[in-house]
Amino acid sequence: MKHVIIHTDGSCLRNPGPGGWAAVLALEGTAARRELCGGFRRTTNNRMEIMAVIAALEALKEPCAVDVYTDSQYVRNAVEKGWLASWRAKNWVKADKKPVLNVDLWQRLAPLLARHEVRLHWLRGHAGHAENERCDELARARAGEPGLPPDTGFVAEDGHK
Repeated sequence: MKHVIIHTDGSCLRNPGPGGWAAVLALEGTAARRELCGGFRRTTNNRMEIMAVIAALEALKEPCAVDVYTDSQYVRNAVEKGWLASWRAKNWVKADKKPVLNVDLWQRLAPLLARHEVRLHWLRGHAGHAENERCDELARARAGEPGLPPDTGFVAEDGHK
């Protein structure tokens, strides 16, 4: 099984506001490396953090062993602490009886986590990790581009898209 190292980051120029996501994928033991990025005109930082992981895992053409490095405690904890599994089991309701945010993205991520052997690792953002800094640069650049598409799954706290 191939071993892939992935670094991800999400960015929002305002929260909510224009956002971008990025991922750097590297095949262990080779020089193979790929950068991915995208963005939306109105979204949140958390959505972009999740989207970066989704896009990276979707880019893998076969099941792989994957180490994902993220500066998002939200994403890492949701997977590694079992929150995602609990949310699914409780029909997307949290322990406090409130609905889970970003359900559309969690539902998209869950089968990718099942397809691959994924371990998520947290690293401090803006702390000099070269690949994390590159992801931040790519995500911020995408967030600042004109003509970004809508994030059709985003719903603001006031219920508006």
